[in-house]
Amino acid sequence: MASTAPVHPVDEVPPVRQLAAFGLQHVLAMYAGAVAVPLIVGGAMKLSPADLAYLITADLLVCGIATLIQCVGFWRFGVRLPIMQGCTFAAVSPMVLIGTTGGGLPAIYGSVIVAGLAIVLLAPVFGRLLRFFPPLVTGTVILIIGVSLLPVAGNWAAGGAGSDDFGAPRNLALAAFVLAVVLGVQRFAPVFLSRIAVLVGIAVGLAVAVPFGFTDFGGVKDADWLGISTPFHFGAPTFEVSAIVSMLVVALVCMTETTGDFIAVGEMTGRKVEPRSLADGLRADGLSTVLGGVFNTFPYTAYAQNVGLVGMTRVRSRWVVAAAGGILVLLGLLPKLGAVVAAIPAPVLGGAGLVMFGTVAASGLRTLAEVDFRGNHNLTVVAVSVAVGVLPVGVPTIYDRFPDWFQTIMHSGISAGCLTAIVLNLLFNHLSVKGGSAGDSEAGGLPVGGGEQAVEKSREESV
Repeated sequence: MASTAPVHPVDEVPPVRQLAAFGLQHVLAMYAGAVAVPLIVGGAMKLSPADLAYLITADLLVCGIATLIQCVGFWRFGVRLPIMQGCTFAAVSPMVLIGTTGGGLPAIYGSVIVAGLAIVLLAPVFGRLLRFFPPLVTGTVILIIGVSLLPVAGNWAAGGAGSDDFGAPRNLALAAFVLAVVLGVQRFAPVFLSRIAVLVGIAVGLAVAVPFGFTDFGGVKDADWLGISTPFHFGAPTFEVSAIVSMLVVALVCMTETTGDFIAVGEMTGRKVEPRSLADGLRADGLSTVLGGVFNTFPYTAYAQNVGLVGMTRVRSRWVVAAAGGILVLLGLLPKLGAVVAAIPAPVLGGAGLVMFGTVAASGLRTLAEVDFRGNHNLTVVAVSVAVGVLPVGVPTIYDRFPDWFQTIMHSGISAGCLTAIVLNLLFNHLSVKGGSAGDSEAGGLPVGGGEQAVEKSREESV
């Protein structure tokens, strides 16, 4: 009898019960970030509460659709890995500027549509750049992603940025309690429960938070049962050159960040990202961004928050994240359900976020363990790249006096660190120097530098 080929863990379909639990865990990990973008942009434009609620439900709906496109895929759209999609924070500052200087939401949506189409067209070009992401670069980028996310978890643990009781001991105590529950479940519980340790920690933390007055379910009563997002709800899009240019810069930043996230998930799941699959994933990003402009929301990108969850739970199935996308669609169509999820206190999410985001950084260190640091400049590449990537995280105002396009690129620690790692790797390991060369040339390829030769050679040959 002919034996069937084994199914890769990425393509396995868990039982429905596990799909729902694992999927909900992914939704809770990214929900706060997903709703933050419409809240910030809408708040800066002084939209009414009804319009803000509409932005949030539209965002959740398109988040779900974008995630389904990315995970399930069709034709040449979708990387078909466990990737969660959400609104990018890189676009917040340009969108606030566009929206508050006379263009309004129609100008934002016009620029978002053009940026999405540009991403679709540029996706094959980015796909060919994968050879510039050897383990030295990918490990550094993954490490920067994790470190850049840790302040987000810290703000949640302290009560949420801008909250009246930010940093109150009771907030940090609740976050520490949730962290302890997550670690305890992961260490001592049966296998299935250990894989949903984050979900269990959030559920237990919420149960403790209610009697201590951390939660406010007033928004649940006020929310509608059904909400449908219609195209161009805020008017037909307008296309202003300055708005489009700034959003095209955001598109390049998003493509760089998404590439790092794809490579990170590929490392964690054992399915390496190839040039074609990278192009397919970026093309899905572009399509989702176009849908965002049509359905009254914003540009979309892969969410690094959920990269950590994949690494921590070791649940590699893309169908789990597809289930999360289905849950987001429901939340977008049923605002009352979304209000329930929104009532989860920030410290509860912070306790879970600390271990998730730390897992991303640890995964980067694991990838860097493959790199040879003896007798070469690889340590310098990692050191400077991490420093440049962490700089805007530690000093958020450092680039405030620079032009807007420069701020858009460098304010994102992920894109700044990624670009630095690529350039320094080329400088030290690929470019010939006067009086010699940086290393022996590969047949038909770039010269490879010193101690990293074996590591990079295998990666480039596979590509």
